[in-house]
Amino acid sequence: MSDADVVARLAAVRAQVDRAAVRAGRDPSAVRVVAVSKLHPPGAVAAACRAGAAILGENYAQELAAKQDALAGDPACAAAAWHFIGRLQRNKVKLVVGRAALIHAVDSIELAREIDRRAAERGLRQAVLLAVGVAGEAQKTGVAPDGAAALLEAARALPALEVRGLMTMPPWPDAPEDSRPHFRALRALRDALGAGLAELSMGTTGDLEVAVEEGATLVRVGTAIFGPRP
Repeated sequence: MSDADVVARLAAVRAQVDRAAVRAGRDPSAVRVVAVSKLHPPGAVAAACRAGAAILGENYAQELAAKQDALAGDPACAAAAWHFIGRLQRNKVKLVVGRAALIHAVDSIELAREIDRRAAERGLRQAVLLAVGVAGEAQKTGVAPDGAAALLEAARALPALEVRGLMTMPPWPDAPEDSRPHFRALRALRDALGAGLAELSMGTTGDLEVAVEEGATLVRVGTAIFGPRP
């Protein structure tokens, strides 16, 4: 895919986000696009940086580390933030802490403690989101909604962890509206948990406009920017 293609695709996604925000009476600048390059080569990520992508998302720890290293000397990507958006295994935490500006899917206190331990070793505070399984799918990442308050309390007690909000990954929708109840539930849960949770990471290529209408601050978009995965 050429740079021009990536520029056009990223602009189209941004336009979708902006339209949805305006419909919802929101400031479009309050919603950021995470360009998810899962399985795409570093060259595609560099093209996205040149097209103006400010946040780069990766699903696999080794892939995040490898792409960061490959693009370390690329001036176009120098200002971009990297987010880790996939399910993170505890034995891979060491590859992600300090590399990711935000870890999107902390779903257990055991994972939170390992992130805290690794961050403390590096003398930093690691920003995270708590993953909530609002749809109740056992195979998906996420604490049950009725366990979110306890996980939040425990995570906030960890000195090297900074909990910035919540994320969810509902079932893949047949139609965008199918995701609305799940996004609405996450927003309601965030509001019920109280202050200090500014971020809502929800919505992908198939339902990003609905997510924005329901309060997303981060939308994770891969296919619409980079095309089908290799």
